[in-house]
Amino acid sequence: MADELNLHSLSPAQPRKDRKRVGRGPGSGKGRYSGRGIKGQKARSGSHKMPAGFEGGQMPIDMRLPKLRGATSADAMPIGPFRTYSQPVNVRDLEARFAAGAAVSPESLVTAGLLKNTRVDVKILGVGELTKALSVTAHGFSKSAREKIEAAGGSVTWLRGEPVPKAKKSRRAHAPVADEPEATDDAPEAAAEEPDEATAESPPAEASEES
Repeated sequence: MADELNLHSLSPAQPRKDRKRVGRGPGSGKGRYSGRGIKGQKARSGSHKMPAGFEGGQMPIDMRLPKLRGATSADAMPIGPFRTYSQPVNVRDLEARFAAGAAVSPESLVTAGLLKNTRVDVKILGVGELTKALSVTAHGFSKSAREKIEAAGGSVTWLRGEPVPKAKKSRRAHAPVADEPEATDDAPEAAAEEPDEATAESPPAEASEES
């Protein structure tokens, strides 16, 4: 039978296509310039792997335009290149997943399904209510979460030490400047009324004999 499947009648489902062999003479159709044309950037190796936004070497538009200030700028913290991120876990999740008196740590949070792994810092937030005494160990705690954990009879442990609040900068009080006497309009008149001491003590000039 012609339609019978045999070893000599096997063929791939997708017909095979020979790869393009460039630079193998003018008779191949892809010789001499290998299908790239004559010179230019597109004739060079790696010319079709330029990054997005590449404009031939000139200043790209994203660098020419002015940048807006704010949380999305490259030098903003903690959103910029040195941003830090922590995985939030609320106290309501601890209430639902852990029994009273349990020790909560990043490893136990992974076991309970609240975290994927321990590579990211954990911060406990205060959303929800907590009625169980838990010993919670994490990288960070919000103020409300710490209050709720301690109010329920539990304890908190900082993995990287409790943060120290920054001291407020004190403004130095300037020394009061002595008040200078204000000049009044009566002062010139008073000075004019007071005769000069040299003038008052000197005797009157004698009248000239010629007069």
